[in-house]
Amino acid sequence: MSRGDLTNREWSLLEPHLPLPGGRGGRWNDHRTVVNGILFRVRTGVPWRDLPERYGSWKTIYERHRRWSADGTWDRLLHAVQAHADLARRIDWSMVGVDSTSCRAHQHAAGARKTRPRVPKKRTTPRHHRPDGGLGRSRGGLTCKIHLAGEGGCRPMALLVTPGQWGDAPQLAEVLDRIRVPRPLGGRPRTRPDHISGDKAYSSRRNRRYLRRRRIRHTIPEPKDQRANRRRRGSAGGRPTGFDRERYRRRNEVERTINRLKNSRAVATRYDKRAYVFHGTVTAAAVRLWLRP
Repeated sequence: MSRGDLTNREWSLLEPHLPLPGGRGGRWNDHRTVVNGILFRVRTGVPWRDLPERYGSWKTIYERHRRWSADGTWDRLLHAVQAHADLARRIDWSMVGVDSTSCRAHQHAAGARKTRPRVPKKRTTPRHHRPDGGLGRSRGGLTCKIHLAGEGGCRPMALLVTPGQWGDAPQLAEVLDRIRVPRPLGGRPRTRPDHISGDKAYSSRRNRRYLRRRRIRHTIPEPKDQRANRRRRGSAGGRPTGFDRERYRRRNEVERTINRLKNSRAVATRYDKRAYVFHGTVTAAAVRLWLRP
């Protein structure tokens, strides 16, 4: 076993949730070898063609990763490892932080075809496909942004990929709606954390109404301009927003989650042309974090 490869314990958690090998078109290569090759590329960021020979054909590994990114296999693996952690009471639901991080896009991430991609051997569009490619142009060049929700143990609960110039506040509801932890012993998946924290970028009436409607307590500071506008309107401006300074000190947990996620070089710098493939890359890095004890 090489550095970074799955241990027997980690493989035993993933194996039951992977697609069955075989079927039409010949026998698939060993899933464990392919997954180790994908994780090696996510961790190091090397081009697919430069993968070590011990993992087999680079084209097989890339096609498996692209297929699993398109049909939602990586999402199912993330939910599976989260369900196992929740069953062992290793998820800290007391505070879930929401934040975003910008990722520079390599020049190889540009130039994707304009035609809509398809899931291999199916007439459906891949999950998380974006017509804009998830790329935005700024002064520094092409960038994309990862919006995520992280639990108290510094592991990502849900994520979203958008162009780099998109704001944070409009993505809060979509990121929280993607939190879905199944219950293996029966019952509906858990989707609502006990408390949410966010910085000033997430302060808006729309977000606060959304959180109140879902009965989620939140700690989001109010910017000075919004506070002044509310006071200027008098009673029509509504009640002052509550703010717990002690709870807000746990804000660093989601920032540490981002730092752990971007230790994977293929996440810190985007090399994938398609948004759904990059989403699969980030999800694979998140699965690796959940597998670690």
